[in-house]
Amino acid sequence: MSDAVVTLRHMEFTARLWRWSVRTSSWWFVTVPPEESDTLAELPLPPRGFGSIRVTVRIGGTTWTTSVFPSDEQRGYVLPIKKSVRTAEGIDDGDEVTVVLEPVR
Repeated sequence: MSDAVVTLRHMEFTARLWRWSVRTSSWWFVTVPPEESDTLAELPLPPRGFGSIRVTVRIGGTTWTTSVFPSDEQRGYVLPIKKSVRTAEGIDDGDEVTVVLEPVR
């Protein structure tokens, strides 16, 4: 067993914006790629609700704090993208977006 400590300053990736609809609501997400999701899963962070990890995110010129959530369906973590970010950055369903993500301890 390794005694290595996993640390992470930030990660950057490009992913497609997608919409998940339930009842009358829609939620917008990007899926964190597999390698980055594995890195997040290994971080020595205290447990949070639903297995979430608190993060600071930047897309374009917009920075905010939110959480990423594990998703069996997406086979990794998903990052919710709120309407104010989508509007400010002019992104819509299916657009590729570059994300800079940093866990908050």
